[in-house]
Amino acid sequence: MSRPDNSIDHVHLVDHPLVQHKLTLMRKKDASTNNFRTLLNEVSMLMAYEVTRDMPMQDVEIETPLETMTAKMIDGKKLVFVSILRAGTGILDGMLSVVPGARVGHIGLYRDPKTLQAVEYYFKMPKDTQERDVVVVDPMLATGNSAVAAITRVKALKPKSIKFVCLLTCPEGIATLRKMHPDVEIYTAAIDRQLNDHGYILPGLGDAGDRIFGTQ
Repeated sequence: MSRPDNSIDHVHLVDHPLVQHKLTLMRKKDASTNNFRTLLNEVSMLMAYEVTRDMPMQDVEIETPLETMTAKMIDGKKLVFVSILRAGTGILDGMLSVVPGARVGHIGLYRDPKTLQAVEYYFKMPKDTQERDVVVVDPMLATGNSAVAAITRVKALKPKSIKFVCLLTCPEGIATLRKMHPDVEIYTAAIDRQLNDHGYILPGLGDAGDRIFGTQ
């Protein structure tokens, strides 16, 4: 389902046909708010399978209808999904459908329209983060400034590991994140051509937050 982009270290391109099909439908400018939100939820669930591929498992003893056996289970409580508000909520919901036991953190950031730098207004994380694996989610990795700010904040809590998941990115965003956090693996469904002068991804799909919440 996912393959590393050989030209960019630590970048995983999730190119499964279902993911790409749904992403194409999301890109269409005439997609309704409801359809966009539904598709993002479905894509997020599909991407969650790839992001959690290396989650640690433990042996547990269970009873089948026929006998006792030892089987594998994950401990979802050791995983934290961190949503970059507000648009990250769209990915968060889909991923929680797959790993409902995961803990959730929130980072509120907005992009200054003049400097394009991230400004924090909210931060709330589960306790004992140092014992957990963290997945930071945001639909777009554009300038990379919000992702860098969020990951820097999370790193201060010393989690076991950090991954970043987005729907779309571009070379500029990847370069910014790789420069500041080269140890963080990036999972994305597409690497688009470039940023425009306003910090939007081209060809992209517009402002993900506006399309999720119908605030265009």
